[in-house]
Amino acid sequence: MNLPLEGLTVVSIEQAVAAPLATRHLADLGARVIKIERPDGGDFAREYDHVVDGAGAHFVWLNRGKESLAVDLKSEVGLNAVLRLIADADVFIQNLAPGVAQRLGMGSETLRALNAKLIVVELTGYGTGGPLEQRKAYDMLIQAESGLISITGTPETAVKTGIPTADIAAGMYACQGVLAALIRRLRTGEGATIDVSMLEATVEWIGYGLYTAMFTGRNQPRMGLGHASIAPYEAFPTNDGQVLIGVQNDNGWRTLMADVFGAPEFVADPRFVTNVARVRNREECDTLVANYSVRFSSEELTQKLTKAGVPAAEIKTPREVIEHPQLKARNRWREVGTEFSRIPALLPPVTFADVEARMGDVPALGQQTTALLLEAGVDASTIEEMLSSGLAVQSGALER
Repeated sequence: MNLPLEGLTVVSIEQAVAAPLATRHLADLGARVIKIERPDGGDFAREYDHVVDGAGAHFVWLNRGKESLAVDLKSEVGLNAVLRLIADADVFIQNLAPGVAQRLGMGSETLRALNAKLIVVELTGYGTGGPLEQRKAYDMLIQAESGLISITGTPETAVKTGIPTADIAAGMYACQGVLAALIRRLRTGEGATIDVSMLEATVEWIGYGLYTAMFTGRNQPRMGLGHASIAPYEAFPTNDGQVLIGVQNDNGWRTLMADVFGAPEFVADPRFVTNVARVRNREECDTLVANYSVRFSSEELTQKLTKAGVPAAEIKTPREVIEHPQLKARNRWREVGTEFSRIPALLPPVTFADVEARMGDVPALGQQTTALLLEAGVDASTIEEMLSSGLAVQSGALER
């Protein structure tokens, strides 16, 4: 069976996280993704670090399965070559600073005049228009403006999330938008122009916190590992560590106290009998649970909770997740190439029963430059001139 996006071509002028994440998902699903990069270093995520045998961790995460064309878009020959590739593509994605694509002659109206069926995605920090349109929009800044930082952390200290949440949210919605536009194009034959805002993507993820503020006038408090609306929902001590326990309903409370802890006398205690009561008496509730949880080892308590059907988990580090027994049991690791080595890569979460995701290699800067310029109609002598003058870069890394 073919992958769902087999035969589709995506051209992307992208950097950092949001747009590269969107196009990597499309590549995993079978699309051909042509990544346009600057000749003088390319996507700056290549240089965030060199921890993956010389490659950057962000870059290898976000860019497998793509072709890299390193060309100067400020040169007429480079720009025209990319425009020819876009004219033959199905999707064009860019996360340039607001207005840059238009100044280059790559605005959505211009591109869709070349190719009426083209799906154009413009991914920005704050969206088109509005007072913040031109403001810098890194992930941490969007987390702040969206309200995410204000509700993340402990009561004493607000923090940003440990992953680039705003970038990831925007990248996922961009991918979702492309898939929806492709389905509509099958019905109508028309392309689309899609505007994805990192701010709006992240605000959407705030979810119930917005409604809490809207209808109570109170902001959602920072709860650390706890939950503002549920108790007990916290990390509780064991005699060798801690275990997360999340009791989401009153039946769960009865099971926790009677079946796991052997303390049925607390099931009907008026302080704890309902979730509303437990939240109201959260400190007493958490103290009670901790007095029992500390009697077990983490492994013993996790097993007892799991057997009883009470939601529980151990807090694992990334190093522990690499060896996670569930990922191993489901055979989720594969191997992809970089310009430096072969490395492990995790299969994408969307699993088709009849075909496996395409786990392509991570390209070196300009690894396919010559081939792609030839495909765009640039003659060989001009390509040589571009390479010698620095208007384009062809990697010396071996094709795999």
